[in-house]
Amino acid sequence: MMQWIKRLVLFSIFTGLMGIGAIVAIYYHVKSDLPDVATITEIQLQVPMKVYSIDGELLSQFGEKRRIPLTKEDIPEMLTNAFIAIEDSRFYQHFGIDPIGIIRAATVWASTGSATQGASTITQQVARNFFLTRDKTFIRKIKEVFIAVQLEQILTKDEIMMLYLNKIALGQRAYGIGAAAQVYYGKNVSELTLAEMALLAGLPKAPSNLNPIASPKNAEMRRNVVLYRMLSENYITQDQYETAKASPITATYHGAEITLSAHYVAEIARNKLIELYGSERSYNEGFNVYTTINKIDQQAANKATLNNLHDYDKRHGYRGASKVLWQAPAENWSTKAIVSSLNQTPDSGDLQPAVVVEVNKQAIKVITKNSQGALQEIDWDGLKWARPFITNSRQGTEPKKASDIVAVGQQIWVREIAQKLELSQYPAVSAAFVSLNPQDGAITSMVGGFSFEQSKFNRATQAQRQVGSNIKPFIYSAALDSGYTLATLVNDAPINEWAGSTAWRPKNSPEVYAGPIRLRQALGQSKNVVSVRLVQDLGLTKVTNQLEKYGFERENLPQNNTIALGSASISPLNLATGYAIIANGGFKIEPYIIERIEDAYGSVIYQANPKIVCSYCAELYAQQGDNQQFIATQTELDKSANICPISPVSADQIASAVISAENAFLTRELLKTAIWGGGSWQHNSGWNGTGWRAGRALERHDMGGKTGTTNGSKDAWFSGFAGNTVATSWVGFDDFNLDLGRTSYNNNLDKDQATGGEYGARTAQPAWIEFMQETALSNPRVTVDTPSTISTVRIDRKSGLLTYETDHTTLFEYFRADSVPTEYMNRTAVFKTEGNQDIPYNAPTSVDELF
Repeated sequence: MMQWIKRLVLFSIFTGLMGIGAIVAIYYHVKSDLPDVATITEIQLQVPMKVYSIDGELLSQFGEKRRIPLTKEDIPEMLTNAFIAIEDSRFYQHFGIDPIGIIRAATVWASTGSATQGASTITQQVARNFFLTRDKTFIRKIKEVFIAVQLEQILTKDEIMMLYLNKIALGQRAYGIGAAAQVYYGKNVSELTLAEMALLAGLPKAPSNLNPIASPKNAEMRRNVVLYRMLSENYITQDQYETAKASPITATYHGAEITLSAHYVAEIARNKLIELYGSERSYNEGFNVYTTINKIDQQAANKATLNNLHDYDKRHGYRGASKVLWQAPAENWSTKAIVSSLNQTPDSGDLQPAVVVEVNKQAIKVITKNSQGALQEIDWDGLKWARPFITNSRQGTEPKKASDIVAVGQQIWVREIAQKLELSQYPAVSAAFVSLNPQDGAITSMVGGFSFEQSKFNRATQAQRQVGSNIKPFIYSAALDSGYTLATLVNDAPINEWAGSTAWRPKNSPEVYAGPIRLRQALGQSKNVVSVRLVQDLGLTKVTNQLEKYGFERENLPQNNTIALGSASISPLNLATGYAIIANGGFKIEPYIIERIEDAYGSVIYQANPKIVCSYCAELYAQQGDNQQFIATQTELDKSANICPISPVSADQIASAVISAENAFLTRELLKTAIWGGGSWQHNSGWNGTGWRAGRALERHDMGGKTGTTNGSKDAWFSGFAGNTVATSWVGFDDFNLDLGRTSYNNNLDKDQATGGEYGARTAQPAWIEFMQETALSNPRVTVDTPSTISTVRIDRKSGLLTYETDHTTLFEYFRADSVPTEYMNRTAVFKTEGNQDIPYNAPTSVDELF
């Protein structure tokens, strides 16, 4: 007996040594193929790029994998326990592999013939996920074991657990529990219920088959298994188990938590990151891009642009259904079939698809995509606008009943206004809107078109369109630098200019001429022929030189007199930047849209360094010559801090002046006149500026702006400033051959409707006004100091000369100190008393004679 025991012991030792030898042999066999496990501390998880507004609203997310990296402190202990219970109950006891688990799995396999019991530890899964493939081969399994043991030697258990929870694939392109909580429940992990935690913990085994969205029954069964394991491991009580087990499956798909719609801005940010860091890094290293966009301005720009496009489209008529699903006498589709068809049509802008299922006398019933089968009504107020579209300049007869507009079986577009549905359509016309801060060039909102999904072309930055009368303030600015004043008279009369046998006859719009007219009034009323006469007098060289100062490229400026009427092609952003120079006192700012970029750990790796407008600082630097550091007394520093956004400042942070403070001030006055007009309404001499609608709507005097309409009404513009915001609105067709047309009166609508031709004030300005109305509370009134070199004197409204009168025929006007008029309106014989005798007295004819 002892001899058999001795043999058994020797056999066991021999077998053990053989096993150890085999393990050593296998290790050296695969050693050359094993990765350097220490590199796991350097491996970066694939985290998508996220783009935010300056105030932290998510604009977009780019990257194949959705992942939200979390730390141990971010994760509820119960959630960690759920994964341990179902995946590796002895995680905190084993050394990377679990011999007990292996024996248990082997026993189950030997007794059942089926490998239903897994033996991989969480550490082994980390080894596989980071270093190996998922191929089910013996060699891969051996490598996994060796790597797992090494991982346990260089990492703590908590570090391994964090790698696992942040790396694991959980379906729906969600990697890691942070992303999974968002994708399935729209929550942070800290907000998950026990039932939801258990469901997520059950996903790693088979993310596709156990997906709660695609297979809710399978997901529920797996969740209950997880809950049972948690009960068995004493992580939860019996009551918790029963309550969670009875919970329904509530998971639904949640896209990225986009909290602010600014797709065109996000695309600019994406392209900038790829330019800086390349595609691979940009999409996978978890960069967070913070743009200069803010929520208030962007939401206002979105709303104003969409409303303006719909208003244009409605007054030009209804173009009909987007699709016909069935026609009478065919049987109506089932609700299920309708919902299925609608779900295949994506929303666009603020529109959602709907199908007409019932047409009454002056109302229809529809099933919308969002209603998922429920009937909704559109009453007559939401239908009556829809007279037929014929051309951009012709509309059909107003409808009298709903059947004049739609029919059962048609798929249409609808939009919600004040909680009521309205028939709508995808606008045929395009638009762009951009706003910025004139003090540093930060872009605060940008809309590049009706729908980014339909067209990625960003009309705010990429469209080069003729600007029409939006060019005039810059031409007038050139005149002010060439001896003209706001009171200079220019002849507002028809022009006939011959070039060989060809005549050029620029006209006012409307064709009304005033004869000699002051420069201020000419800009306010947008007199075309005055602008032409200025260009003729100044010469193209002087005009284009001035336009270049405002940032307009010479190659986009026509070298002929049509430049006076806005034949130059400029993008909305470029144009807004030019107006910003007028608004900020003459300083050249560079528009920018990325404020900073942070890496996945919150470290700033890129910071914008914009030029800042600070006239006080600029004067100090000018006095200090070539000094590049701020050398000033504490008093000066304190004063600078109150004036400038940053303090102390350096020379390279100060925006340079490209036009004089006097020129900027006077040009700004011209733009204010375009809003407020002039004259005396009480004495029948009052007149409106072309932008008068803004004055009536906003009632603030720190604003100015200019309308713009191109020849043939192909482009409509409004650009201007209010407070510390500059904005440009543009409307036009992407097809250069199409004009904006005109509309006739619609008898179904109220009397305040817009009719006639489309032009800047009617077509583009409404978006600008609505935007400014929405942002007024965050855009305080701004007081502009009058430059010390500007004087104010009373002049005659008609002649622009000095006057002694003080009635409605006069006004106070601004002049450069060296260009104050010296002549009076006329010499009037008056009398002055000397002693007891009246003697004739001739009024002085110049300022010099007064002193």
